[in-house]
Amino acid sequence: MEMHISTTPFGRRPMTLGMLSSQMAAKAMPEEAAVHKWHVFQHIKEARLPLGATDRALAILHALLSFHPETTLQGDGELIVWPSNEQLMARANGMSATTLRRHLGVLVDCGIIIRRDSPNGKRFARKGRGGEIEQAYGFDLSPIVARAEEYKSLAEAVQTEKKAFRVVKERLTLLRRDIVKMIETGIEEGVPANWGSVHLTYQGIVSQIPRTAPRQVLEAISEELESLWHEVRGALETFTKTQNMDANESHSGCHIQNSKPDSKSESEQGYRNKNEAGGSGAETDNVRSLPRRELPLGIVLDACPNLLWLMKDGQIRHWRDLLAAAELARPQLGISPSAWSEAREILGEQQAAITLAGIYQRSDQINNAGGYLRSLTERARDGKFSARPMIMALLRAKLDASKDASDVVEPGSFARGRDKGEGGLLVSETLKATLRRSDA
Repeated sequence: MEMHISTTPFGRRPMTLGMLSSQMAAKAMPEEAAVHKWHVFQHIKEARLPLGATDRALAILHALLSFHPETTLQGDGELIVWPSNEQLMARANGMSATTLRRHLGVLVDCGIIIRRDSPNGKRFARKGRGGEIEQAYGFDLSPIVARAEEYKSLAEAVQTEKKAFRVVKERLTLLRRDIVKMIETGIEEGVPANWGSVHLTYQGIVSQIPRTAPRQVLEAISEELESLWHEVRGALETFTKTQNMDANESHSGCHIQNSKPDSKSESEQGYRNKNEAGGSGAETDNVRSLPRRELPLGIVLDACPNLLWLMKDGQIRHWRDLLAAAELARPQLGISPSAWSEAREILGEQQAAITLAGIYQRSDQINNAGGYLRSLTERARDGKFSARPMIMALLRAKLDASKDASDVVEPGSFARGRDKGEGGLLVSETLKATLRRSDA
């Protein structure tokens, strides 16, 4: 008499169409089909999320596969294993009975295994006189053979998606790094633009990045950042070309004698200091790098506005005004005349005034301003200090702290609305005034 194969679960567990679908796939499996069980298991692990399997369910599946004596699972072979719950729990790292039953159900619902329950729900095998298995009740591993190619395709799709996600994350990181450093370069080199608006545009884009996001969301944000990257990069390249053209014209042009001895610019009155402390005396002639320039007075005042409070009219128009304000700030900070004199001697008057402006701006964070200035002076003596990074750090902190919603603009829109420089970006009044003074 032909043995009947169980198709429904024992007890109160219901039959589902998903179970029937798994049974149909196993029945349609060709007899010559053969797979390496651990290779298929690896594919199932990689495709765990699309399949809906859990990590505990995979641990149980690993235990079930270990009960099959052969490494190769064949379509015409015996694919039912019948371990007891105690044996499964032992091989599943001591999993509790309740957890075991729950995640066995997950494997069945995912169609990875099929229940072949006996009339009383027990798992066992009945053998014939020759020792061959005639009937077995337990868990059928046929779907692992029947759906091996499906699992492999799912695993490859998961790997492809992971790679695409990793690539877009790398792109996002590179764009963020490039834009931030190009904004810093634009500020440091005095490129005519409203860099505050540019920075706020950048902050508006990156604030859209959630803690966890699908690849499609990150790709959309990357597109916005790349558009901003092109605009900022274009502004810097245009400014660089302009500087190179001006340099070429100055080499080929005629020398014009200035007949007005009193019309010297401020940079000619002892404040042109090519060698900053911490920098080298020789400038590179690499045309691909932006030309090094002194910090404009406007940038210093933007970073250190507190110094304006010491002036009677609240204005600092020239470097000599900045030095006068520094002289007023020195006693308020508790800096001794000797420390100030030494700083002016080592740093130069202009750099010393800028340094003291930075200290005054951060006076609430500095306990001993005199000792701090002496420390910076010693570092400058060893070529390890420059006032530029201090000012740029203050300016960046000011930009980061700016939360005025009226200044936020859409990506690409910071090149509209007011006077534009050659790079297509806004030119602030401070920078225009600085440029006029440097061209005088």
